[in-house]
Amino acid sequence: PLVKYRAQVMQSAVPEGVGAMAAILGLDDALVREACIKAANEYKSSNEVCEAVNYNSIGQVVIAGNKAAVERAMEICKANGAKRALPLPVSVPSHCALMRPAAEKLAQFLENVTINSPQIPVIHNADVAAYNDSARIKAALVRQLYSPVRWVETVQAIYDQGITNSAEIGPGKVLAGLTKRIVAQLPCSALTSTEAIEEFIKINQT
Repeated sequence: PLVKYRAQVMQSAVPEGVGAMAAILGLDDALVREACIKAANEYKSSNEVCEAVNYNSIGQVVIAGNKAAVERAMEICKANGAKRALPLPVSVPSHCALMRPAAEKLAQFLENVTINSPQIPVIHNADVAAYNDSARIKAALVRQLYSPVRWVETVQAIYDQGITNSAEIGPGKVLAGLTKRIVAQLPCSALTSTEAIEEFIKINQT
């Protein structure tokens, strides 16, 4: 119910066609952020948003915001040397300031949700920190809606804690590929089948 509600409030926060996201490849993070600021400033009178929102791997950053500002930022990034600037087929501009209304609704919903202290540390990608306190966990979940996903730092933090093997649990292999690009010394298996799960368990029991 919590995940479903989160998706619903994110979808309703911005009308379809108003927001956009794009992947910027082969450009320094700082230059991507500068492009977003320049693009947003061109539409300052209408308070349009454009922000770097997903630091997926070295040289791969996703931007999000109002459609016109995102498209302008893509042009600026390409002019500044980006290898590619690709619009993403999504209807929700996730992890940017446009999601603050959704975050406020999620915060209210979480007031009636019990969250126990995790038995295994969970690193929140909004601030690359792990919390045991329920209130701080809820605050991080809310903040994550409108804050950049710091995936590069998250993977580096996992490796710095002495983790020698990792796994992506989900329907695809995207995170496994990104993890290997961020820290080549940290193997990451995509657990997309029963066989893959059994193999991963076998490797980690020896």
